[in-house]
Amino acid sequence: MNDAATQSLTLENVSIRLAGHELLQVNTRIAPGEVISVMGPSGSGKSTLLAFVAGFLDSAFDARGEVRLGKQDLLALPAEQRGIGLLFQDPLLFPHLSVAGNLRFGLPRHVPDKHRQVAQALEQVGLAGFEHRDPATLSGGQQARVALMRLLLSQPRAVLLDEPFSKLDTTLRQEMRALVFGQLHEAGLPTLLVTHDEADAAAAGGPIIALG
Repeated sequence: MNDAATQSLTLENVSIRLAGHELLQVNTRIAPGEVISVMGPSGSGKSTLLAFVAGFLDSAFDARGEVRLGKQDLLALPAEQRGIGLLFQDPLLFPHLSVAGNLRFGLPRHVPDKHRQVAQALEQVGLAGFEHRDPATLSGGQQARVALMRLLLSQPRAVLLDEPFSKLDTTLRQEMRALVFGQLHEAGLPTLLVTHDEADAAAAGGPIIALG
């Protein structure tokens, strides 16, 4: 594990307003391997907060405060240089690439022996031998596993989760919670989870920030 992956993600005096109305105020520090959950009704600013941290907040919003990873000011960096990994409701796999192609897309250019890295990642989530499969032929759970491993192979320094389990059935949701939170904890990645589901927050095991 590289040192960058073991730094805390800090949101200090973060305030986001829209048309003069304050949506949220957040002060929190997310330790390496910790998952902090953000909960609140629709329109309370949950996904807006993730967009601010990730670097793609719409200019219609007025956002202030500090976002740091370790001592580095993330707001001074463009989105692609922040080292933030994102996992959404949909796996968002590239339909024109094989499973292996999707995973290789996540790998940094300097990583040696990409074939072995991909094979190990698939084996880790019970998908050994799936390299040449078309993502369209995978089940929802299998697609979610590929999306998770693509995220981890990209070597993020922190992770944002936007309702990643909401479209899975109950049994699969429990399975994916255990897999995702286990992998992120093992990788030592500070993680911010947005969810409507109290069971998601309970499974994450960290503090909960209630909005709105």
